[in-house]
Amino acid sequence: MRVALPAFMAALLLAAPAWSASLDVAWWRDGKMEVRQLRQGGTAPPPFDGARQVPLASLWKLFVYVYASDSKVAMPDYRCGGRDPEEVYCCDAGQSIGHDAALAQSCGPFFSPKRLMIAPASWRQYWTGRLGAVPAGDFSWLSDPAQLAPARTVRLDSLLRALDSIPAASRADAEAALLRVVLDGRGAGTARWFGSQLRVKTYSWHERRRTDERIGGAAGWLADGTPIWFGGAGGSSNVFEQWAPRLAASLPPVGAADDGGCVVVDYFKRYPIRTVRGERGVAAPGLLNGRYHVQFDNGQNLALRSAGELMLLQEKGGRPQLRGRFGVNEYVARVLDREANANEPEAAKALAIAARTYLQQNAVTVAGCQQIADSSATQRVSPSPATPVALAIARWTDQLIVDGVTVRYHSNQASEGTMAWSEAVRQARQGKHYDELLAAAYPGGALSTFGNTGARCRRLAQNEDWLARSVPRWQRVLLREAGYEAPPQAPLVCALQSGAPYSEQSRNRIYMRPLATREDRITLAHEYLHLGLRNHPRGQDEEYVERLARRLVDLNLEAL
Repeated sequence: MRVALPAFMAALLLAAPAWSASLDVAWWRDGKMEVRQLRQGGTAPPPFDGARQVPLASLWKLFVYVYASDSKVAMPDYRCGGRDPEEVYCCDAGQSIGHDAALAQSCGPFFSPKRLMIAPASWRQYWTGRLGAVPAGDFSWLSDPAQLAPARTVRLDSLLRALDSIPAASRADAEAALLRVVLDGRGAGTARWFGSQLRVKTYSWHERRRTDERIGGAAGWLADGTPIWFGGAGGSSNVFEQWAPRLAASLPPVGAADDGGCVVVDYFKRYPIRTVRGERGVAAPGLLNGRYHVQFDNGQNLALRSAGELMLLQEKGGRPQLRGRFGVNEYVARVLDREANANEPEAAKALAIAARTYLQQNAVTVAGCQQIADSSATQRVSPSPATPVALAIARWTDQLIVDGVTVRYHSNQASEGTMAWSEAVRQARQGKHYDELLAAAYPGGALSTFGNTGARCRRLAQNEDWLARSVPRWQRVLLREAGYEAPPQAPLVCALQSGAPYSEQSRNRIYMRPLATREDRITLAHEYLHLGLRNHPRGQDEEYVERLARRLVDLNLEAL
């Protein structure tokens, strides 16, 4: 998805005030707030803490978006009529804007609670449920959507704790939309420094005591869900332009987020396997755990390790075949390990983005997973777990792709539309950043995002209600199953647009069609089990999962 800002936005940016001498930064982690104050000369700014009053400004739109998305409130496109001055942030007269672009561009008219017909009672119940477990604090500003005025000030710790109360599944769509901010929003061009680690809603407002001066910044989350806020003098675009490198360097270490998506890799398609041997001899078909040696028909041998992510299959005729199943970032990291290395960070970032793009452009979708072959003629994938440094690069570039061109790469032969690793390394050593390497290799392409599955959730209330009623009946069986862990919260069940049903572990979601038959209920139970067995090798054993799903559905019938 590309988000295009109206042409007249340039005039607003030119009118912004002088740059700030300091930037205040705060985040909430492990139940407490931490602060940083960045300076560029001048006198030291006054210190601040959680009691600081900050303007809500346009951050109210983020809370409306989360509520509407999580509560299945319809968000129809907003059509610009040309009369409301706030439409300057939305679209040209006669054009329309959707919810993701409206959030990234800060289109206020789109999120009007009156336009979206948000009921105050439902709003209050939603946020009371979210904040009920939060220790005492002033959250009165979230009690009524009518009170979400831009001029309202709120305690900084209250703002951060409210953001912290939103679970990953509920903020996922907002985060995906806000990734656009550092690509082509108010922070355009700063993805060089942040990668995909910053998912924030920008704001600009007036100083409380001097209305002729503006302050700006952003608030939202880091990739691991850490709530963050920052602000300084000037508009939000000026803050990004001035402070991006130092802000990126001052952020706390980002923890490992759950790996989204699903990639199935068919290994060694051009090199027939003769045998796979483990520590106890010839390996039997099934999940592989431990160290193995693969012997090929051509006499070559390869050592590999597996912790249940690889499966040994037996093709017709009895020939062994290896298949792997990974999250997208694990897959990208394994490509980086196999095709190059992560020792040159900027070149590695460029190759990671190219590998993710290649996957998007060439994989086929089978049973909800992207499926692709490991081949020296296309893209090679390490059969052993990704190295920590390669996985860190993959996570830092999570969801970033090159849009608008066909992407290929090679170890040392550059050509049109093909990035050569050796050339990327050479340019990186000359000081080029990863975005410059991609621009040189793929002219005409643009850095964009691909949310791993690319799917948005249109929730199926009937499916969710049936699952909520069924899970308590299943517990006596599930708690005896090795490896089962109840999902941290009830999964969202989303309408499937095409293809086979699947579950997405990183977002705690199930994609399928509305319930109509017993087989649909078995499908829902099947995908729920994939979530409950997400950390156990048995979660990849489709035959076992299907048998257990049918047993669970039969329990429902017995209860009738």
